[in-house]
Amino acid sequence: MRMLVTGGLAVAATIGALIVIGPMRLEAKDYGQAAQTFPVIEPDLLSTIENRLKRAEASGELARTNEMFAKRVEAKVRRPDPVSGITPARTARSWDFDPSITMERDIRDQKGNLIAAKGQRINPLDLVTIRQDLVFIDGDDADQLSWATARYSDIKAKIIFVNGSPIEQMTAKKRRFYFDQEGKLTSRFGIEHTPAVVAQAGKVMKVTEVVLKAGGPS
Repeated sequence: MRMLVTGGLAVAATIGALIVIGPMRLEAKDYGQAAQTFPVIEPDLLSTIENRLKRAEASGELARTNEMFAKRVEAKVRRPDPVSGITPARTARSWDFDPSITMERDIRDQKGNLIAAKGQRINPLDLVTIRQDLVFIDGDDADQLSWATARYSDIKAKIIFVNGSPIEQMTAKKRRFYFDQEGKLTSRFGIEHTPAVVAQAGKVMKVTEVVLKAGGPS
């Protein structure tokens, strides 16, 4: 937002400039009126906004706007935007994903002891074990949904939608589903097709795109 310095602020700014520049000779000269002049109008912005809100509230416009906004938010929660570029798997693919990261700076604990040095490469799988697979599916594809729910329990895997409504399916299937918001997970693992399964295999994550047979699971 641009702010215009007017009135008292302009005077203060001018005085400040004179103090910095130091003593100087000032000459006043009348150059006449070059164009039509207009008075400077400075409305109280907060009062203007407050008055508009009061009018909107009195007319019911504010309530209608809030209701419309709430419905839009609810719709996005119930059915997020699909992850773009993901299609059903037509060819089986499998590859390893190395989750190792290179430290950009030294990491120290509260006592200053070095935990990880800058430039050091660390594999999180050296420290933790991923006990649940990640299963990515199109939630609107009945075959993919049936395949995933029949093969994976809540304990064995997290089923993650790239399309569809996880809330509706949670109600229907009585189990938990997730959604890959903005495709961050599929992008990180390089997944382009579903169903896809990500599972720990030693010090890497094995990524597999699965081709489903027509009429039933693969």
